Formats: sequence, C-alpha cells, structure tokens
Amino acid sequence: GEVMADPVLELRGLNKSFGALSATSNLSLTVMPGEIHALIGPNGAGKTTLIQQIYGALKPDSGQIFLNGRDLTGLSVPDRIRAGIGRSFQISNVLMDFTVLENGMIAEAARLGQSFRFLRPAFSDANLIKGASAILDRVGLLDRAHLPVGDLAHGDRRMLELALALAASPSLLLLDEPMAGAGPDEGQRMTEIIEALRGTVAILLIEHDMDAVFRLADRLTVLVEGSVIAAGTVAEISQNQAVKSAYLGDGD
Repeated sequence: GEVMADPVLELRGLNKSFGALSATSNLSLTVMPGEIHALIGPNGAGKTTLIQQIYGALKPDSGQIFLNGRDLTGLSVPDRIRAGIGRSFQISNVLMDFTVLENGMIAEAARLGQSFRFLRPAFSDANLIKGASAILDRVGLLDRAHLPVGDLAHGDRRMLELALALAASPSLLLLDEPMAGAGPDEGQRMTEIIEALRGTVAILLIEHDMDAVFRLADRLTVLVEGSVIAAGTVAEISQNQAVKSAYLGDGD
C-alpha cells in the first residue's frame, strides 16, 4: 500500500487536570504535513488548554507532544518556537509602536537569524525592507506598510499577526480563532488567505465559525469536556450523531 507520511504534530495521551476538573483527558491527535486540522467543540471543551500545552505555556500532567518526531514535552515556549511551532492571534506578536513595515523587518531579521537592535538605521536596510515587503504582500498589506500598527483596522492587524507568524516558516501553525471579531469581508479575506496556505504548512485551527471550518478543514477533531468524541473529514463529522448531540445539547 501507500507509504503514510509522518505526522508534523503528534499528541499522545495528554492529560491535564485543574483540581477535580479534567481539562484534557487522554487526548491523542495528529496533524499531517500540509493539512488544515480543525479543533472544534463547545465552550469549555478544553481547546484553549490544549493549545497552551502544545506551545508550552501549560505542561501536561502526563502524555507526550511530538513535532516532526521530536519530543517537545519538556521544552520551554522559546525552545518550541525554535523547534518550529508558530502561533497567531490570542497572544499578539505585533509591536504597536512600530509601523507595519517595521514589524515585517523585525520578523525578517529574526527569520535570517540576525539579532535586531532597535536602532533607526537598521530600518533603512534594503535587504530587510525587501524581505519584509514579501512578508506583507503574502497577506495583502503592502499598501498599508507605512501605517503605525495602532492605526490598523482589527482585521488588518489580524492579517499582520498571521504574516509575522508565517515569516518564521514554522512546521506547525497554531491558529487560535482567526475569525474572532472580524466583519464578514475580513472573515472572507482571512479564510481565503488560510485556504491558500493549505499544503505549505501544517495548521491546527481553532475556530467557532463553522462555515469557515467546513470550508477550510481537511480533518476535524471534536472535543467535549477534554475528550475527543470524534475525528474525521468534514463529511464524516457532519454526519456524526454524537457530534450533533454534543452541539445541539440533546445528549443529556
């Protein structure tokens, strides 16, 4: 048969409790190369806690987290970022006092492994400007390059955060509610940009907008009270009775 690719992300038997509350219960999932894997579930299902365990803000009580076959479970947040975990939203990675272009240049310097000293002359470096312009162009922000980040519309700031997360060429991109607070046009644009990333980077997506999820996800994992109740393709999940019960609340 066909040789299966190795997962970019593999979670094995993660458990995380807060007192009597089990936020993550024996949770296992994989994200494969180039796929958009959506994590869905009602509020309080444990999605945010899980994301925090993946990037390292929370340590699981037991279980393991692998990125490209490497055990990250004991690593700090900075070490995980160096290993290839990128994240966007919820925790902002933009510097509000700088322009959109300057933010791009700082990201470009980091991508090139240069330490960036916040001296104005560095902002005239032609190579950094060129790299930063490519970063911004990817999300359609080149025409806003000279605006201070604080002057950007909400949706545009989200685009910038995504561009900066992508600049580091992460193995895995964690997208935490990218549509939150976006108007219909912004949401549509964000969906198109994420869709264009399919096949270039493995993405774990948390999103409440089910239209966006069904359009974007190659696979979905459904989380209820810290446990995976179902996993599969959009077609499989949309036919799944347990998922319908969990969402429609008639499972009690």
